[in-house]
Amino acid sequence: MKPLDFQLSRNTFGRLVLTTDDGQVYENIVPVRAFPISAPDAGLALLDEEGHERAWIDSLSALASVADSEVRALIETTLAEREFTPRILRLQQVSTFATPSTWHVNTDRGETSFVLKGEEDIRLLNAASLLITDRDGVQYRIPDIAALDKHSRRLLDRFL
Repeated sequence: MKPLDFQLSRNTFGRLVLTTDDGQVYENIVPVRAFPISAPDAGLALLDEEGHERAWIDSLSALASVADSEVRALIETTLAEREFTPRILRLQQVSTFATPSTWHVNTDRGETSFVLKGEEDIRLLNAASLLITDRDGVQYRIPDIAALDKHSRRLLDRFL
């Protein structure tokens, strides 16, 4: 990968600032993944506050040099603040097999419960993973259905 042709920092308000090699400065930069679910590491745009792309990064994992790793850390921290898609690790209980139903689950962010409005809110991403949207619009991800325990798969099968 070619060296980055910009610098990234935080201003006093904690917002990202992009400075290009030719001296242009853009405040309030927002990193946006091109493929947040299917390829979260591949392709990332740095957008200004008007939504214009000011820089492109082919792959976060390719940012390996010391200077690049500082940029990577800033981007990953900002993305973690913006993106909230908990991974479901286990289904504890489902109130009913008709919708709407209340699901009690363990996620990578702790235990929670949510209401599933309809079966159409469970979306198959590929052969192994699902995206579930609750009534409030929060999205939960199951990256590998086969990795769930037997009890969780049995509950989930009733909705698929």
